[in-house]
Amino acid sequence: MLGLLLLFNATAMFVCTLLSVYLDDGATEGLLFSALITTGIGLLLLLITRNRKREIKMRDGYLTVVMGWLSMVIFGTLPYLLTQSLASYSDALFETMSGFTATGATIVQDIEALPKSIILWRSLTHWLGGMGIIVLAVAILPLLGIGGVQLFSAEATAVGGDKLHPRISHTAKRLWYIYVGFTALEALLLALAGMSVFDAINHSMSTMASGGFSTKNESLAYWNNSPMIQYIVTLFMFLAGTNFVLIYFGLKGKLERIWQDNEFRWYVGFVTLFTLITFIGIYTNVQLESTSVDHPQIFGAFESSFRHALFQVIAIITTTGFVTADFAGWTPFLTMLFFGLFFLGGSSGSTSGGVKVIRHLVMIKNALLEFRRALHPNAIVSLHLNHVTIQQSLVYRILGFFILYMLLFIIGAFVLSLFGLDFLSSIGASAASLGNVGPSLGDFGPVSTYTTMPTGGKIWCSFLMLVGRLELFTALILFTPYFWRDH
Repeated sequence: MLGLLLLFNATAMFVCTLLSVYLDDGATEGLLFSALITTGIGLLLLLITRNRKREIKMRDGYLTVVMGWLSMVIFGTLPYLLTQSLASYSDALFETMSGFTATGATIVQDIEALPKSIILWRSLTHWLGGMGIIVLAVAILPLLGIGGVQLFSAEATAVGGDKLHPRISHTAKRLWYIYVGFTALEALLLALAGMSVFDAINHSMSTMASGGFSTKNESLAYWNNSPMIQYIVTLFMFLAGTNFVLIYFGLKGKLERIWQDNEFRWYVGFVTLFTLITFIGIYTNVQLESTSVDHPQIFGAFESSFRHALFQVIAIITTTGFVTADFAGWTPFLTMLFFGLFFLGGSSGSTSGGVKVIRHLVMIKNALLEFRRALHPNAIVSLHLNHVTIQQSLVYRILGFFILYMLLFIIGAFVLSLFGLDFLSSIGASAASLGNVGPSLGDFGPVSTYTTMPTGGKIWCSFLMLVGRLELFTALILFTPYFWRDH
């Protein structure tokens, strides 16, 4: 499995090498060596395990997922190091982990100065990690005679249980068809709206991965004079934060399945509510700041305020992390609002990070039911979601997840403060890393990078990104003694 994943990695490196040769941007040799080293190790792993027992149990699935992500990240640092695009290994580790976990946090101060082939590599790490390299591998596991159910359940730990096909490999393939198709469609629309082909491809990969890497130092604020580009990105960020199973049903014409889904209705409700609140805050308090670069005489303060509000709310809820403005500098209330959105997340079965809407929905419904249980202690009160009774064990698991999530956030902030970060920067970086959001608060706000983060802080944030991307249990279970016992 690890050998197979490294070959995916190497293929992406070869693609970047070809671009480097075409553009003659000076990164060809480093990218080629990176691809050859990764290919060699990948083939060696496949060779020495060709006659091994091909059976993956649940414990093997968890271990393979974590080892797979770490392997991809470790070898993914090679293009940065061998092309000397980044100065230190901690920088390369942070940038690569941010890429594969679709976090979008960056330590690069001048992105536009990087060779375009390296910028493409940053975007490809997003794109591969967004849907999950493990899911991609599961789609072709039958060719190797390996069953992939264990790997898929460890990688895509959604609360919902809908499947597109009874065979897990067919499900993974359908997810990737949608993913690739939407990426191509968005790239086409962005190119037609005025982006260069290179920028359109990179931004579409980052958008569908709910990542946030941009080819410009100003992120999407570079196109503040092109509302159509920002609306296109907004639409596809919303789709990327939607359960891909629902998107599949929608493409099949079963639109009623979408609106009948409780999580999707709450997802739309959250986006609508917080966009309205943000719009009012911008329009009444910071409209001059937010529209001065947008030619208000053409588009108007109303449209500009609405666009910034809608874009930033969806960007943070879906943990994409693109920015059109410094939302941390709008008003203290809006800063607090966006900090709270760091903990929301998109839908289950999407490429977004965070806690996920469905977990919040279950916790809210369970809390309301506790009032009924308090008034009627002998009554049998069940929690229902999409007309299905949710087992209490699943409720306990979700509550445990949230408690662990908040505990990790607090510990993460404490550790970052030990490296000398101030209070706002510590809590912001911890929440943004664990939630795979990207832009933070304080020294690492929406218009800043993580370049001033101490070396230890970069490594710690990389750990938080990985744990958050694998939704806590998949990674942290390896640190428990129960995992390593035979029984």
